[in-house]
Amino acid sequence: MKVLIAPDSFKGTLPATEAAACIAAGWRSARPEDSITLLPLADGGEGTLEAIAAADRRSEWIDVPAVTGPCGAAVTAQYLMTGDGTAVIELARSSGLPLASRLDPLGATTRGVGEVVLAALRRGATEIVVAVGGSASTDGGAGLLAALGLRLLGARGDELPDGGAALARVAGLDRSQLVAPPPGGVTVLTDVRNPLLGPAGAAAVFGPQKGATPEQIRLLDEALTRWAAICGGDPEQPGAGAAGGTAFGLQALWGASLSSGAVHVARLAGLHAALDSSADLVLTGEGRFDGTSLGGKVCGHVIEQARSRRLPVGVVCGQQDASLEVPGVRAVSLSELAGSAREAMADPSRWAEEAGAHAARTWAR
Repeated sequence: MKVLIAPDSFKGTLPATEAAACIAAGWRSARPEDSITLLPLADGGEGTLEAIAAADRRSEWIDVPAVTGPCGAAVTAQYLMTGDGTAVIELARSSGLPLASRLDPLGATTRGVGEVVLAALRRGATEIVVAVGGSASTDGGAGLLAALGLRLLGARGDELPDGGAALARVAGLDRSQLVAPPPGGVTVLTDVRNPLLGPAGAAAVFGPQKGATPEQIRLLDEALTRWAAICGGDPEQPGAGAAGGTAFGLQALWGASLSSGAVHVARLAGLHAALDSSADLVLTGEGRFDGTSLGGKVCGHVIEQARSRRLPVGVVCGQQDASLEVPGVRAVSLSELAGSAREAMADPSRWAEEAGAHAARTWAR
């Protein structure tokens, strides 16, 4: 058989490259004669740079020291310069939740992402791609744009501080020093389809994981409403609420286009060609396989593309929502094989291999 293994990362435990390798090792232990192709993927969140680097051998990793972290302390970030001059930047590497020294839903900033963008432009990037998963802030991308020269002004002409709460006081914008986007344009990779505002918006849906209380969620939503009124743009566009509204800010004030991260990375990695030439069976995977997996995530996109070619497809995941049933799609979870989520997370590589062997024994038929 020809088996294509195309997983996302198992968030917090296994990068996509390692997950694919472990699943493959397990499969080979049961069916050593099969031909296996590894194609690690990402959806605009964690692991996006690694997936693109694996697909583009000419790409170069660039360090950017001492950029502003989400709570103000300096961090070292990285971005990827591809062979065609595109700078691919992961928001999470400079403004991600794991980098926050404390949860600060009202004051956390995306300024560090803007500093990375600026460094890439100075290095000659002809196009900017920003993968926005994993944000610690709800600032509408204001910090990022401020690093690029935008000034946010209060009613008295005073310059406002960073953070989502300050957006409630924005009365005007000074764009005179805002750096122009590169000639190839700007693309924002999102893994969600939430609008900017309201009960499905950036503050309401993602604020709690960033430490926001119900009252702070209300304040942030009002602040983003004010931000949208000042910026223009389309706060209702699917994906505008990604990364605390960073997607909206880049679209409204820097002309960015919003794109599905899963679709974009799959195109760069060559998923379609691999499905057409390297697959009798497709295995994808992620940390948790649930209803959200089918709405813009890697698993959903791989399943959709495999089905369109009438290829059998299975999912290896860390945990599975027991109520989720996807007709024609088999799934095995590391937690099920290990006996518990805790045991699976204690040694994810081992259980990913076990899952690959299980799939080979039971799904190859």
